[in-house]
Amino acid sequence: MRPRIGLSVMLLETRREAIIGLATEGDRLGYDGFFMPEAWAYDMTVLLAEAAARTTRITLGTGILGIWNRSAATIAMAAATLHAVSGGRFVLGLGASTPQLAEGLHDTPFEPPVPRMRRMVTQIRALLRGERIPLAVTTNARALRLNVPPAPALPIHVAALGDAMTRLAGDLADAWAPFLYPWSQLATGVERLREGATRGDHPDRLPEIHPFVPAVVGDTDARAREAAAWFVSFFVTTSTVYRDSLMRQGYGKAVAAVLAANAPKFTGVVPADAEELLEQLIVYGTPPEARRRLRRWHEAGADFPVLLLRPNLTPEERALVLEAFRPMLQPA
Repeated sequence: MRPRIGLSVMLLETRREAIIGLATEGDRLGYDGFFMPEAWAYDMTVLLAEAAARTTRITLGTGILGIWNRSAATIAMAAATLHAVSGGRFVLGLGASTPQLAEGLHDTPFEPPVPRMRRMVTQIRALLRGERIPLAVTTNARALRLNVPPAPALPIHVAALGDAMTRLAGDLADAWAPFLYPWSQLATGVERLREGATRGDHPDRLPEIHPFVPAVVGDTDARAREAAAWFVSFFVTTSTVYRDSLMRQGYGKAVAAVLAANAPKFTGVVPADAEELLEQLIVYGTPPEARRRLRRWHEAGADFPVLLLRPNLTPEERALVLEAFRPMLQPA
């Protein structure tokens, strides 16, 4: 069996036709999935409905939808709708998102995310099974069910970096979807998944591993490295979530080097003494080198890596990336 590969694009991409075009090209070329994050731009459930109408075989999913953005019922309704319009090709990816998005956009307090995730997954699954929602807040109300055909087999993926959320993914999710997570640390993540599965009384049933991996392909190694460095430096300098995760995993010196190289002004540089972050986090290089680096993820235990493309690629740059991995999509 050949390895599975998915596609996504960074949330800074706001060209609607470019987003849909990536889905249709991925469908045509044989990629296995197309997953889109939602932040402060388009409603991704609507765009995925458009992608469903313009594709025929590729799996479509949210990668990810923040658990503060909607109620469990509105997420379940959107998931059931996308399941129907895609002919069963939709998967629901959920994540904790960030305090800035929850509070600064949705006007919702960012509370401890693990209990919220557990409640959301539990309620969404019940609704998709055709059951009444297990109310957790308005417990004196009459619980309702959805008036649509049930979709009990619809997969739910959970994005997680920390131990507690990863254990929850092991307990409740069909797939674990970490982002900016070192490939050499996947085995540690699997240990946390196994702990969660054991707590959930299904120690032999683990979620699949669907990491989101930034991908850069260039006509030279130097150009590819430059773009890969932009990816790493952008997320390390702008997000405490990913910075803290990498520091917990032992990359503190490399993170400090990236921060120093991008202060006081962002330069998009990763210095030589932080090279390990590029090797651990990014699939990059000329087409043969990019394929070599992607194979490391599969060999490390990734069932379905999802390649995250840079925003604002030209059609030629996008085609270079998609064609680079096409040999891996051929039957073994």
